[in-house]
Amino acid sequence: MEYRTLPHGGERIGVIGMGSSVIGARPESEIIGTVRAAVELGVNCFDMAGGHAAIFGAYGKALQDLRDRVYLQVHFGADYTSGEYGWTTDLEGVKRSVDWQLRNLKTDYIDFGFIHCIDEASDLVTYEKNGVLDYLLEMKRSGVVHHLGLSSHTPALVEEMLDRKFIDVVMFSVNPIYDYGKGDYGIGGSEERNAMYAHCQRDGVGITVMKPFCGGQLLDAARSPFGKALTKAQCIQYALDKPGVLTVLPGYGSKQELREVLDFFETSAEERDYSCISAFTPEDSKGKCVYCKHCQPCPVGLDIGLINKYYDLARLGDGLAKEHYLTLEHRAEDCVGCGHCDSRCPFHVAQSARMQEIQAYFGA
Repeated sequence: MEYRTLPHGGERIGVIGMGSSVIGARPESEIIGTVRAAVELGVNCFDMAGGHAAIFGAYGKALQDLRDRVYLQVHFGADYTSGEYGWTTDLEGVKRSVDWQLRNLKTDYIDFGFIHCIDEASDLVTYEKNGVLDYLLEMKRSGVVHHLGLSSHTPALVEEMLDRKFIDVVMFSVNPIYDYGKGDYGIGGSEERNAMYAHCQRDGVGITVMKPFCGGQLLDAARSPFGKALTKAQCIQYALDKPGVLTVLPGYGSKQELREVLDFFETSAEERDYSCISAFTPEDSKGKCVYCKHCQPCPVGLDIGLINKYYDLARLGDGLAKEHYLTLEHRAEDCVGCGHCDSRCPFHVAQSARMQEIQAYFGA
């Protein structure tokens, strides 16, 4: 397992976690076995917004002696008290559901307390009007909730909450179907979504990724809007390359599926390369680096994707981006203009010219 650090808090989060949308349909013994196996293999971030109430009791049993090794995402607004998934913005309903979730999880604290599923501006207004936001803040002040989060599919609403300096973590759907403006949750243009990712990194807000495979659609050529199947490794790498991303939370329903996902760490750079999606790049993304590293290797050792990422972040106001750039062993001024990267870039970025631009910007 590889780990990334949450800027607001310092927790070390495994880059692959576990969503609960699939596992809930399995018998309790299988849920317990899969969750415990995941922890032993280094998975330490678990999202609890699943479709089945049964996951809570099973997770509580699975993690009762492992609680200090994991981080749980609990959603304020997801309601399981009926025995099935429901959604409520009623304050008393939210309180009952959170109490129920804590009791079944056999824990007295929540690592990440999320305002659940804010996709419309009216949803946020309702949560505020009904007192749910105040309740979540009180839970944070009392120490029951360690970090505040927001789950959403809408970049503009995430941006609003980022501007309020309210949240530490965002749960967001990151995959090329949505980023390229396709599918029911492809909300916001490519440029808007990428700006939101950069805003998260600039403000130290971590992104935990839901729907990395788009419900399996990306893994099936017949269902993918690209007409080509990607692998799980390609989807995971795509998400991890986005600014601000801490962890990817695929759903898996068995120990075997868990191992298939974690095989990501055994794949080569070529096997993770998702540049085949370049044929479907929307107009507002053409000629822009997506940090895919398809241009590698650079003859003089430049990490071209990372240099581009620091440049983009610096221009968006990330005060640490220049510092990170200047610590690189090889920087833009080392570019010899050989054109190797230009010829290999599937997104048609003139990287050698961009290195001159970056050198001038950073003044090095």
